[in-house]
Amino acid sequence: MVNLGLFSGSKSMKSVNVSFRLPYFTHWGQSILVCGSEPILGSWNVKKGLLLSPIHEGDELIWSGSVAVPSGFGCKYSYYVVDGDKNVLRCEMGRKRKLLLADGIQDGEVVEFHDLWQIGSDDLPFRSAFKNVIFNRSWTLNVETPLGVIQNKLYEEAETVLIQFRICCPNIEEDTSVYVIGSHINLGKWKIQDGLKLSYAGDSIWQGDCVLRKVDLPIKYNYSKYGKAGNFSLETGPNRELTVGSSKNQPRYIFLSDGMFRELPWRAAGVAIPMFSVRSESDLGVGEFLDLKLLVDWAVDSGFHLVQLLPINDTSVHGMWWDSYPYSSLSVFALHPLYLRVQALSENIPDDIKQEILKAKQRLDGKDVDYEATMATKLSIAKKIFTQEKDLILSSESFQKFLSENEDWLKPYAAFCFLRDFFETSDHSEWGRFSQFSKDKLEKLVAKDSLQYDVICFHYYIQFHLHLQLSEAAGYARKKGVVLKGDLPIGVDRNSVDTWVYPNLFRMNTATGAPPDYFDKNGQNWGFPTYNWEEMSKDNYAWWQARLTQMANYFTAYRIDHILGFFRIWELPEHAMTGLVGKFRPSIPLSQEELEREGIWDFDRLSRPYIRQELLQDKFGSYWTFIASTFLNEYQKQCYEFKEECNTEKKIAAKLKACAERSLLLESENKTRRGLFDLHQNIVLIRDPEDPRKFYPRFNLEDTSSFNDLDDHSKNVLKRLYYDYYFHRQENLWRQNALKTLPVLLNSSDMLACGEDLGLIPSCVHPVMQELGLIGLRIQRMPSEPGLEFGIPSQYSYMTVCAPSCHDCSTLRAWWEEDEERRRRFFKSVVGSDVLPPSQCVPEVAHFIIRQHVEAPSMWAIFPLQDLMALKEEYTTRPAAEETINDPTNPKHYWRYRVHVTLESLIKDSELKSTIKDLVRGSGRSHPVGENEVQVNEESVATTEKQQVATGKEKLLVVTQLNGVPQKEVPVVR
Repeated sequence: MVNLGLFSGSKSMKSVNVSFRLPYFTHWGQSILVCGSEPILGSWNVKKGLLLSPIHEGDELIWSGSVAVPSGFGCKYSYYVVDGDKNVLRCEMGRKRKLLLADGIQDGEVVEFHDLWQIGSDDLPFRSAFKNVIFNRSWTLNVETPLGVIQNKLYEEAETVLIQFRICCPNIEEDTSVYVIGSHINLGKWKIQDGLKLSYAGDSIWQGDCVLRKVDLPIKYNYSKYGKAGNFSLETGPNRELTVGSSKNQPRYIFLSDGMFRELPWRAAGVAIPMFSVRSESDLGVGEFLDLKLLVDWAVDSGFHLVQLLPINDTSVHGMWWDSYPYSSLSVFALHPLYLRVQALSENIPDDIKQEILKAKQRLDGKDVDYEATMATKLSIAKKIFTQEKDLILSSESFQKFLSENEDWLKPYAAFCFLRDFFETSDHSEWGRFSQFSKDKLEKLVAKDSLQYDVICFHYYIQFHLHLQLSEAAGYARKKGVVLKGDLPIGVDRNSVDTWVYPNLFRMNTATGAPPDYFDKNGQNWGFPTYNWEEMSKDNYAWWQARLTQMANYFTAYRIDHILGFFRIWELPEHAMTGLVGKFRPSIPLSQEELEREGIWDFDRLSRPYIRQELLQDKFGSYWTFIASTFLNEYQKQCYEFKEECNTEKKIAAKLKACAERSLLLESENKTRRGLFDLHQNIVLIRDPEDPRKFYPRFNLEDTSSFNDLDDHSKNVLKRLYYDYYFHRQENLWRQNALKTLPVLLNSSDMLACGEDLGLIPSCVHPVMQELGLIGLRIQRMPSEPGLEFGIPSQYSYMTVCAPSCHDCSTLRAWWEEDEERRRRFFKSVVGSDVLPPSQCVPEVAHFIIRQHVEAPSMWAIFPLQDLMALKEEYTTRPAAEETINDPTNPKHYWRYRVHVTLESLIKDSELKSTIKDLVRGSGRSHPVGENEVQVNEESVATTEKQQVATGKEKLLVVTQLNGVPQKEVPVVR
């Protein structure tokens, strides 16, 4: 028993024995520990927490332990899985538990808390997407009985026990009550009207207590909702059961924390479109934040609960169309001036500027976004309006409040923009004495008496109005019951405000990317510096926390771009141009000693480009002698190496460009570059630049002639080590890395988090995402299951977003029409038909595929707007290939797609809206209530869902049991 001397006060104070009880299956060597906010439970120091002991009860493993506390004791607490040294292996997600002893509990009594382990999905109903948008009520629940208050008195007899039932029910209709019904007469003998009616305790918790005789235990019970109109809904899943242990010290009070009210899984749908792709009658050449109000109206009319965007941060690094790439942030805090509505900057715009805006609208209203012209026009007009009213705006209370609340990032951003334009480059290494950021230099740059103060204030002004306009759209979406979902890029541009202000947080001599995958067989090089996670951890990832806090000002959900980067990132040297010859960071390399034990010793041969004359002749033909003399040295007979001035990909490209300018190339520059890159990448091992005795196997090393010319023993060893490096030895390291970083992101805001988990997925990723309550992504043409060419939406798990396509691949129409044989295979395996499929993605095809997705068990079905427009032939006149947003194989892709139909036209199209809404409703998914519409009650929704069929053969809905034990299916959002 814990020493009561830990408590201050009299030694003769009254105490209560608090017992914890938790069903949880652990692995060998693991234990469960409870830690809390008070010293008796460790003051959140897990090493000082209370270890629980295990005991088997039937099929369950129960962990229990007790501690003596003073009467009226209260604290917060949580459970942890620990190893033998009390190192945390896993912790509960979600909100901290509250322990509050009622005043009426007598000295020496035993109080038992029956809990269920909380995983990430238990907390989802309390994320802002649900709490503030979807489940948001126009009416208010009043607290009837505060937590910890006992309404019944315990009988004098020792053989009675008071049971307090607690259930979390965040989604409840007006005039609805929650009941406990069960096998005992005090619980109504399974009749709802006679059951135990619970009181609202706040925070979505309903509670009630009743007194039973110990001989009546165990009991079976369940929870039910009951409305005034007589409609009711019972919990899904098996009955709950209350048992007490066989110990001599039996509890007199049992507090049952029963987790979530178990219902059919809540599901909904949404639309995805980049901000720049939106077209309206009011925009100036590109979608604008205020257009989101129209998009929300269309979404509500179409039955959608969500609108998803691509990143909207400022990307103005180069001052040209390259900046159209939305994932290369100039600042992770600043909004993009591209999305500003200049007409809304002032109510007193002079007539000449109004005429200028009208002319610009006509000039910029093209098929695609003209990034450079649109940016220049908007900034030019905004400057004229700013000059007219700057004194009025800058002195206003609302502007001063905005500046005060955002100055930590706003002042460096404005100073950076000034220096970028002054030096005509964002490469801050070329800014002379301003290359090194300091607060003193910053304050001088933004000082009110500086010559450039007007320029600085203009950047403040633009960000202020962007904030106002996006806030207006975000508030409108919340009011309409629509979740606004943002996008969190994995990287920042190396020439950005963030790398200037916080250079210690980035590894500036590296670049990020992705290994070869579905998108590109040569891998991808995004060019961002990798993160210095060790440095970031020193202030508990404050930069990330600030980033998410800022994002939550506008969004209630977000997509984590390339979530694999929080497990490990594909790291490339800064001088690389392609994404092939990289390594994972962090990862456990192959040591020289390890390789030598396996009989591998010729490290120079394996880690330098393997270039033989035969290979040169085969790759370049008669052109090989020019290649050899220009780019290579012959260090042995018929053996070559790259010259010093062209021994990296960037150097090769620069040398080639010089040759092309002097007309020295006999073949195309691109073809020659590809051949030289192949030579440079013809290695088996990558030597660690920081430790020459460590090596990394090159991705797809068996594809190289360097590997194929090895002896059989070396091949076998290297193949085995390659497989181990990429698929085994890193798993625990990557899991630990993600569990350090991802919870910080999730706890930095109350936004709903989704993770883009496409590509080469380590086996540790999905269990960690499930544990943290992160929602994954499923694209039908990119199945994560091995051996499948096409995903099966009806088999997707609940904690997913499903979609037929995304911004990184071709649209549904383009994909359908670009490959006849694949189209036939899809028709046969997915549609189940041997007939010849139509060559065009006719509306019937789009309808079938979209229906597959809305009927999937996934929590969210989110559709690119282009795919939804394929439901109507009228909108398919534009060539399908033109609707693709990004080409991941092209690092300089121009992101400029614009929808060819205005939002106003789509809103007027009742036929398309009706088609989409019928699909959403017919699938049993939730949808926002539009004007003049009455939402169907829960009972009819449940009936619809139960009757829903995915393919005519299988029922879609999977009812998951909420039991808090992580080896089972994760619980669902209600």
